[in-house]
This record gives sequence, structure tokens and C-alpha cells, in this order.
Amino acid sequence: MSRFALVTAHPEFDERVRLAAAGLPGSLQAFRADFLPSTIDDMFGQLVGEPLEVLVLGPDLPSAEVLNFAAAVDVRSPHVSVMYAAEASPELALAAMRSGVRDLVTPEADVDTLRVHLEQAATAAAYRLSSSAAAHPGEMESAGQGHGRVITVMSPKGGVGKTTIATNIAVGLAKNSPMSVVIVDLDLQFGDVASGLMMKPDRSIADAVNGPMDSLSLKTYLVPHSTKLYALCAPLNPADADRVSTEKVGELISQLAAEFQYVVVDTSPGLGEHVLAALDQATDVVWVCGMDLPSVRGLKSGLEILSELDMLPEHRHVVVNMADRKSGITVQDIEATISVPVDVILARSKSMPLATNRGVPALQDGMRDATVKGLRKLVERFHPSWEEKNRRQAHRRVVFQ
Repeated sequence: MSRFALVTAHPEFDERVRLAAAGLPGSLQAFRADFLPSTIDDMFGQLVGEPLEVLVLGPDLPSAEVLNFAAAVDVRSPHVSVMYAAEASPELALAAMRSGVRDLVTPEADVDTLRVHLEQAATAAAYRLSSSAAAHPGEMESAGQGHGRVITVMSPKGGVGKTTIATNIAVGLAKNSPMSVVIVDLDLQFGDVASGLMMKPDRSIADAVNGPMDSLSLKTYLVPHSTKLYALCAPLNPADADRVSTEKVGELISQLAAEFQYVVVDTSPGLGEHVLAALDQATDVVWVCGMDLPSVRGLKSGLEILSELDMLPEHRHVVVNMADRKSGITVQDIEATISVPVDVILARSKSMPLATNRGVPALQDGMRDATVKGLRKLVERFHPSWEEKNRRQAHRRVVFQ
């Protein structure tokens, strides 16, 4: 049962939050004030009933107080989702992320919008709480439990739209899990995540791996995006790739997975040592190939090598991009060659290159296109509800066989 708390003296915002929470499981405890207590104990001591999961801070509260209070909550109760009602500028989004605010919502948001944000915040809080409990020694059932989902996007060769797919996965996940998604550009020499998201980062992954990797320090290297995700971009100078060791890559991804619900890793083509380090941390691998023989043969070789090394993650998703009936080979030909089914087919599209060149991912732009439908289908594969549905279907097949 979700538990909500609200601090605001803004009567209209107070009413809308109450109406939004009324349609959700759990209860809401409201504090009518235009200031925050000096310590979080002053507030937490007044809470009654179910454990707090979502703390909503109103638009009338000073931003400096909100950020300081959120930082204290993040240290004391890191599973709690702090929502702040404020207009999200890039500067505020970055400061909010660093302080522990999990979501920014516009002060004029209607009841339905607030209800969606409250649901997402409660889901993220429950996830963090369960992950934290699972991470205690003696309670972890399997390696990697208690961490976020690490989705490594890779391809045997370049030019197949890998980065476009990775950025759209991140954008799609952020729609359901705002401020709980980070995309990492591991194409250290020629990474395009920054340009694909129209970003101009001051710092990069090379800075992150050569500094302290505690939670607070790592957040200073992340760049917030308007879709409520964060990015850790590739070095601006290709020569800086030499500063990134494979050991540090594994440590970095592990630390990010402890902080975020989803970590999307865009890799360089092939199976270099940095790619293998990312795969070692991955819960999912997204294989991207085109409808050309070199790409398909490369995919077949890659799957065979990783199988021999026992490095295939539990969840595998094969994506055929830029599919074209005039290519001379079919999806069935690809499946017969690689000996595994193709999960998602993305048709060749005139709109996708335009979106890429604009730096606005298709799932952000709301494009209507068959390829966009395919991207949504791919994103759905990472939602817990999709896995539960598949488990039920598999169970029914076993029962009726």
C-alpha cells in the first residue's frame, strides 16, 4: 500500500494532490506549511500509519530548502521518492537530481497528471526498498539482485542504428520511470549519445571513472535530459578513451545500477574489452543487426563466442533494424542463420533519420510510424508486467501440454 505525504500551503495544489492520491492505494498525510522543518525527524516523527514512500513538496516552498531537505531524506531514507512541484529548468533539474529529488512536476499539473506521477513515484520507491532489502548479506538469492536492470545495446558492426535504438530505449523507459534511467555512452572514441539527445556535456565517462565513484560524486558527471533521464556521455576527445580501464567500467556500471532502476549502455561495435566488461554487468543484451549478410554473420559469430564464454545475460532481445523486403534476405533467413528468434523488427523508415539528425528521439517526438511502434514494443520488454505476462503464458503452455 502506497503511503504519501504532502507539504504545501498552496490551496489549489493541495486540493489537486489530495484528489490524485484519493484514487490510489494507501493514504495521504498533508502538512499545511510554506516552509520545511529544520530536520527530517521533525516531519518523520509526525507520520502515522504505513511507511512513507512518496513525499510531495509544493510550489510555494523555497527551492534551496527543498534541495537541502531532499538531500537529507536521500541519506536517511533513500527509498523514498521526493517529488517537487516546480518549473524544470536544466539548472534546477541537475541540482534536483544531485540532491535526491526523484521527480519534478509542473505546479499547474492537473489531477490525472499528478496521479500518474504519484503512481510512478510509488512504484520506484517500492522497487528501491525491495532492492535494498535484497542486497543485505545472506538475503541475496542470486548475483546482481538488488540492483537496477542493466541493458547493454550492442551490434557486431557499425551503421545499424545501435545508438538510435539505445537512446529510444532510454527515453521510452523514462516515460514510465522518470529520473530513474541513465544512459551510458561506452563507444569511447566515437560515441553519439550526446548528439542523439542534443546535449553538450562538460564532463564525460573518462572523468567519472577517474574520480571517486560514490553516489554523490557520480551524479556530478551526469547530464539531465528534458525527458527526465540522465546521460553519461563519451569523451569529447577520442584520445581520452585510453583513460577508461575495463575494471573501472564494471565498477561504474555496478554503482549506477545501485542508484538507478534502469541503466542503458550503448557500446562500440564488436566485442572489445569494454563491451565485455559491460556485458559482465548486464541483465539484458539487445543485439542489433541489419538485413545484410555481414551484419547477420557477425551476429551469429558474436552469439557463439559469448555462449562459449558463458557471457550471455539472462534476457536476450534480437532486433532487426532497417528491415526491407527488397534486401534479398528475409527475417526467416536471419533466424535460420543465428539459430535464435528475432524479437523485434524495425522497418526502414524515412522519419527515423530525420529524428536522429534533429537530436530528438522518435519516442520523445511522438512520431506516428511503424518503426516507432516497434520501438515501443522493444521498450515494453523491459517492464516487469511484460515478464509476468510471459511467465503466465509459459505456465499455461506447460499445464496444457
